[in-house]
Amino acid sequence: MEYRRILPSRIEDLWALQQLYKAEIGEAAPTDADKARLRDAMVQDRIRFYGAWEGEALMGCCSVTVGFSTFDYGPSGVLEDFYIRPACRHTGVARRLIRLAHEDSGVTTLTVGCAACDLPLYRALGFTLPLGSLLAYE
Repeated sequence: MEYRRILPSRIEDLWALQQLYKAEIGEAAPTDADKARLRDAMVQDRIRFYGAWEGEALMGCCSVTVGFSTFDYGPSGVLEDFYIRPACRHTGVARRLIRLAHEDSGVTTLTVGCAACDLPLYRALGFTLPLGSLLAYE
């Protein structure tokens, strides 16, 4: 397995995983307009994707959106789009992928928001410092 950043030129590989991810969690499939906005955000470096590759096949991904936090007065990142193909789960791919995302993105703080049922997974992957509750504004 090779771990590296997913460049905008590999949007088709990433898009295939996005489709699988949305289907698995029961969300509507993203549209072509969504794909164009995603590619633009990647080109503008507003979001960085990282992947686990087996040859030419993208087996897992995650994204980091970089901002700034007064938690430690440094660059902070929000982890999203975390998906590992079922065949690669429980093999260490997730742990290595998150480590790459944290190190390569240059953030000092990496946070994740998740459903209560996913807390054990993210804790096992190293997200152990509670920072309160994450809420989204509608």
